[in-house]
Amino acid sequence: MLSYQHLYHAGNLADVQKHAVLAWVLDYLTRKDKPLTYIETHAGRGVYDLGADQAVKTGEAAAGIALAEALFSPNHPYRQRLEEARAAYGPMAYPGSPLIAALGLRETDSLHLAELHPQEVAHLKAEAKDWGAHVYQQDGFELALALTPPTPRRGVMLIDPSYEVKADYEAIPRHMANIHRKWNVGILILWYPILKGAAHIPMLRALETAFPDGLRHEVRFPPARDGHRMEGSGLFIVNPPYGLDEEVKALTSRFTRLSKAAPKP
Repeated sequence: MLSYQHLYHAGNLADVQKHAVLAWVLDYLTRKDKPLTYIETHAGRGVYDLGADQAVKTGEAAAGIALAEALFSPNHPYRQRLEEARAAYGPMAYPGSPLIAALGLRETDSLHLAELHPQEVAHLKAEAKDWGAHVYQQDGFELALALTPPTPRRGVMLIDPSYEVKADYEAIPRHMANIHRKWNVGILILWYPILKGAAHIPMLRALETAFPDGLRHEVRFPPARDGHRMEGSGLFIVNPPYGLDEEVKALTSRFTRLSKAAPKP
């Protein structure tokens, strides 16, 4: 349960999908002069060094952000967060979702980050001391229920477990229903992997029954290396903000262009 470290996977194509959408949503929300709350249930360390041995070993960033970044215009919020992270942490830095949130939020906004892994939370606390963030070494779903409804009430929650515990697939629809019951105006963004065997399908059926107006977005991509089980990734978004449906269509187009440009095996 506490073995997962995202440094091996930082900057992969699943991150590109998730972080591009998150950056867009936060940019959209901060256009209005009203404070908001950001809550993340599985934060990781917040900042990743793509030059580290762990990241280089898997090759996921080389097959991910290294190829995909050029598909985003310089004024896209995701591209802006990438450049801001490198300016602050060095040319090989990659922003995890906590840093994307920290860079996209304002002083009037609230930032709450949960992480259980002792090593990851130590990294996160060291970095987040300059972000004005509240960091909790706590189960993310417990924190989500404890904090909701938050103040300010307007806001976003990112739910991004590792899915190393197979029971997550069954438990997540129940967790999201409980959170939504307490915070019916919150934007809930769930990320999930698309693996060989399609373990995510029953979870999605339950989510679509519970949230018929939710937005589902999926992208497919080849496994990063031999034996890698991930064939794509998805997002399920409750209370999607206006215009997000068009933004994810544009994101799908970017992934299609990336797939067409990839060398044939």
